[in-house]
Amino acid sequence: MKNLNIISLSFMFFLFPGLLTSAHAEDYKVGAVNAIRVLEKHPQAEVIRAVIEKEFAPRDQQLVAGQKSVKELEDRLTKDGEVMSESERAKLERDVINKKRDLKRSQDEFREDFNFRRNEELAKIQKDIIDAIQQVAKDNNYDVVLSDIAVVYASPKSDITNLVVEYLKGQGQVKETKETTETKESGQ
Repeated sequence: MKNLNIISLSFMFFLFPGLLTSAHAEDYKVGAVNAIRVLEKHPQAEVIRAVIEKEFAPRDQQLVAGQKSVKELEDRLTKDGEVMSESERAKLERDVINKKRDLKRSQDEFREDFNFRRNEELAKIQKDIIDAIQQVAKDNNYDVVLSDIAVVYASPKSDITNLVVEYLKGQGQVKETKETTETKESGQ
C-alpha cells in the first residue's frame, strides 16, 4: 500500500511538474519558534520560580532535617549496635526503617505537590507565550509558525523566538498571577 502511494505521488509530480517548483512556497512566510527558550526567558518565569521556592522552602527544610535525623540513627546503629542488647538494637533498627519509610513518603508528597504547583503556574505562562507568538506572527505577516517540537530544521532567518521574547518583555511590567500577588501580600 505504501509503495502504491509513493508511485501515485511520483506519477502526479511527473504529470504536473509545476508542483515541484518553489513558486508556491515563496508565497508563504513561515517562521519557527523555540518555545522552551521563550519560556526560559519569559519575564515572569523567574518571579514564579522564586515564589514557588519560597512557598516550598519550609517543607524542604523539614525534609533535610528528617534526612539528618535518619542519618544520625543509622550512625548510632553502626557505632553502638555491637554493644546494645538484642532488644535495643531491634528497636533502633525498626525506628530507622520507620523513619526512612516516613521520609520517603514525605519526599514523594513534596515532589508531587511541587510539580503540581509549578505546572499550574507554567500553564498560565504558556497561555501568554501562545498569545505572544500569535500576535508576533500577525504583526510580522507570518502565514505559518512552527514550534521547535515539530521542526526538524529551521534556518535562523525563519526563527522568530527573539521577536516573541522581546514582545513579552515589551508588554510592560511583569504580569502577576493572582496566586503570586496573594503570596506576596501574605508574606510567605
